[in-house]
Amino acid sequence: MPEYRVIDAFTDRPLAGNPAAVLVLPDAYPDAWAQGVAAEFNLSETAFARPVEDPDADYELRWFTPTVEIDLCGHATLATAHALAELGVAGPYRFATRSGVLTVAERDGLLWMDFPAKPPVPVEAPEGLAEALGAEPLWVGLGGANDLLVEVADEATVRALTPDIAALARMPYHLVIPTAPADARVDFVSRVFAPNVGIAEDPVTGSAHTVLAPFWAERLGRAELTAHQASERGGDLLLEHRGDRVLIGGHAVSVARGELNL
Repeated sequence: MPEYRVIDAFTDRPLAGNPAAVLVLPDAYPDAWAQGVAAEFNLSETAFARPVEDPDADYELRWFTPTVEIDLCGHATLATAHALAELGVAGPYRFATRSGVLTVAERDGLLWMDFPAKPPVPVEAPEGLAEALGAEPLWVGLGGANDLLVEVADEATVRALTPDIAALARMPYHLVIPTAPADARVDFVSRVFAPNVGIAEDPVTGSAHTVLAPFWAERLGRAELTAHQASERGGDLLLEHRGDRVLIGGHAVSVARGELNL
């Protein structure tokens, strides 16, 4: 029977951060089966890893929301590295993914992911954005092809957002990422809404920080940053912006383990 683990990522305590289900499988599996398992877990992502014979990677890694397979997921990558460490696999971990080869390595007690940066390009605010989000945008940019970064007035505004999820779903974006400077403790805060990939609000989103890190690195004039995603569960991330790459560091905690009766 396939073994699974549920792991909270970007937190050092259980029942916080972003939970991901992780399955480390010995062989290939049908796409429809993986999507069904992800729908059954009904977490923002379920990760499937399997060994591969590849000079550049040790495992294939795929990520599924309850409704679709996606190109990049940070917290489920962090959770997969944590699962492999628990299984006795030594790092660094090299994953062949839809977004190229991604590596995760342990440093200073944290797991650090090496992801491609997606610096946001300024765009006109789409019609209805302020009404859908419930706040006036100060700056709007597109990271990659599908992630909309929206700077708002302050941390309190980010935390108080109660967006119209149906209205956001009518916009052509995978992620809508409101952000603002933080009042204390960290450099900036954000939240992430992703109804077009089956997630009304994602608790902590590593991939969103490939857009956020270059934006705030330029604004603040430094490459090393601290971030907090201000969802109900909340999570903390350390960031290093290195040109066309972003290093994302965080903790992870295992909260459940079992077998699928499939």
